Amino acid sequence: MQNKKITILAVAGSLRPTSTNIRLVKDIQRWAPADIEFIVYEDLATLPAFDDSAVEGEPVAKWRRQLAEADGIFLCSPEYAFGIPGALKNAIDWTVRSGELVNKPLALVTAASNGEKAHAAWLQIFSALSANIPEGGALLIPFIKTKLNERGEIADAATKTAVEAVLQALINAIKQMAAGT
Repeated sequence: MQNKKITILAVAGSLRPTSTNIRLVKDIQRWAPADIEFIVYEDLATLPAFDDSAVEGEPVAKWRRQLAEADGIFLCSPEYAFGIPGALKNAIDWTVRSGELVNKPLALVTAASNGEKAHAAWLQIFSALSANIPEGGALLIPFIKTKLNERGEIADAATKTAVEAVLQALINAIKQMAAGT
């Protein structure tokens, strides 16, 4: 890992290109540390409905490959009707049998109007999938729209500091895993 950039796959849970979650991960991509390759996954809408069959198709194979190749996952989720977004849950369901998230360092940011229910649901789901959410690697950002400027950048200093801390917790977990500690 010393000579190789750390690769983080960022996944936003909304399909709308101008959503606050997509804007948030793209803002993080702009200011992520130089030794981090922060890749934003943009194919969520291409994944077929999960059906647990042996036939997965190229979009699912590509999704699983990107998850497997990433050193860590940065997931940013909205909350829809007090729950998690269906498209993102569908994507995560495609990993249940294949196990790409088992022990994978994962950071969770739930950025919504409220977000408490979705955040709690995601924490349960990732616990069931044995993802490695490090200490300080989960953050709930309520009222997210009030914390971004018109360009989609984090304008609230406390929020930016909190997101930076989550990203750093993820990076630290990746480095610890690579070092075998």
